Amino acid sequence: MGTPLTSGSATLPSDAPLSADGDRHFEGLAEKFSAGLYGSPRGALRLALLDHCLPRQLELGGQPLLDVGGGLGQMAAWFAARGHDVTLAEPAEEMLARARQALAGQSVRFLREPLQRLPEAAPGPWPLIVCHAVFEWLADPEAALATLAGLLAPGGQLSLMVFNRDALRFSNVVKGNLEKALADRLEGTGRRQRLTPISPLTHDQIATWAEARGLEITAVAGIRVFQDYLRERHPDEAQLKQLLALERRYCDVEPHWRLGRYLLYTLHKPE
Repeated sequence: MGTPLTSGSATLPSDAPLSADGDRHFEGLAEKFSAGLYGSPRGALRLALLDHCLPRQLELGGQPLLDVGGGLGQMAAWFAARGHDVTLAEPAEEMLARARQALAGQSVRFLREPLQRLPEAAPGPWPLIVCHAVFEWLADPEAALATLAGLLAPGGQLSLMVFNRDALRFSNVVKGNLEKALADRLEGTGRRQRLTPISPLTHDQIATWAEARGLEITAVAGIRVFQDYLRERHPDEAQLKQLLALERRYCDVEPHWRLGRYLLYTLHKPE
């Protein structure tokens, strides 16, 4: 969680293909993600806020954990360090290879599988599932939540983080993209250079889908409530420390959490 707060950016190849399910996988982008996202102030702040929020939202007791779309392994490392046996599922081969290297010697099992194949590859049932920043890259996130609900054990917890559609709209207005915001043209195609999610989601969608699957929302927080709207694109270290203090203070306070770039949920499956 101690990623340096340095600058960076990440883009997709213009001809990046979608999967057979219509999802955006990130084959060939491990280095861009490592340097451009997690090595940037926004990526470091995201990880620092998860470090703050996850122990407050989840009941953690070293239970086995399924990390869905685990990417480079940051969340797997966080949970493994806290005594969890982690199964990391990731469809992109290069991402998975980097995660294997980073997590060598830790209690982590690796699966090269997309979310849709997990009922066969990792049926569980699982007492704890983590799925962060995955749904926004899926063609059918509602079906994905149904799949994860089926993998969850009675009494289990799902830590779900999604890209916030309302925050994306607000960000476009701040940047002056007024016509785009008015037309509600917020989704990306998954094929262009910018990393614009193909399925940004609203809180109401998550609440409706969770209720339909018998899941209870027990906690919600906004991740990066303020950072993405700053006029200063390259804050110094002193400003970043103040920003982190603000983010921690207001991440789960009404109405601020609703404009977090990501929405972080804990969903509970009743006994």
